[in-house]
Amino acid sequence: MNGFLYGVALQWKLDIRSKSLLVTCYIVPLIFFLLMGGIFTSVMPEMGSTLIQSMIVLSVSMGAFIGLPPSLIETYGSDIKKVYKANGVPVCLGLVTMFLSAFAHLTITCVVIMLLAPILFEATLPIQLPFFFLALAIYIIVSLSIGSVLGLTVKNQAKLTMISQLVFLPSIMLSGIMFPIELLPDFLETAGLIFPASWGYRLMLDHGFCFENLWYLIFIFFAAVIVCGIVLKKQKAK
Repeated sequence: MNGFLYGVALQWKLDIRSKSLLVTCYIVPLIFFLLMGGIFTSVMPEMGSTLIQSMIVLSVSMGAFIGLPPSLIETYGSDIKKVYKANGVPVCLGLVTMFLSAFAHLTITCVVIMLLAPILFEATLPIQLPFFFLALAIYIIVSLSIGSVLGLTVKNQAKLTMISQLVFLPSIMLSGIMFPIELLPDFLETAGLIFPASWGYRLMLDHGFCFENLWYLIFIFFAAVIVCGIVLKKQKAK
């Protein structure tokens, strides 16, 4: 247990020094929030009630789909995994420590957005805060599980960047956080339901925490866990 906690603490320190994570988990999401928050609430005043959820979905998606996978490919696509084996360390330790560290960083960013939005843009805080934070935790976990799949299955950094963008951009554009999803053609509205951002956004809205908005996220999480387990088992056998 002490070794596990040491690994998590060490990964936290490494992530703090990582320019990639700093950009994807903090700088870009917060700059986008500061620049676009005022624009969104000016053009669509009614968006004040959903601004926090919208900016959180963008921040989590960017950190999970673009920030986490490169860190995983650096570990499991290099000789670092051999160090794990040589020292009798479970091959899954790197994934678990990076997952927990990324979860903590994304949570910090989301809390900052939540605290600043009412002050800067008169955004409305969620009514049911306990359910909101539970929904937030679930969405972060599910998003990071998808990022973990990307980082473990895609071996080439260039391909990983392209695939991560192909997951991130539709997640943002088709989730309803930028504009009402009803404005999209029916086929795009349906396509948006493939990505967890749509479901996470609904889950975090006031009175949105229900099984109708939760079941798909649960399905995605367990599917991602199975894929990661299979890939890590193959890594261990090599």
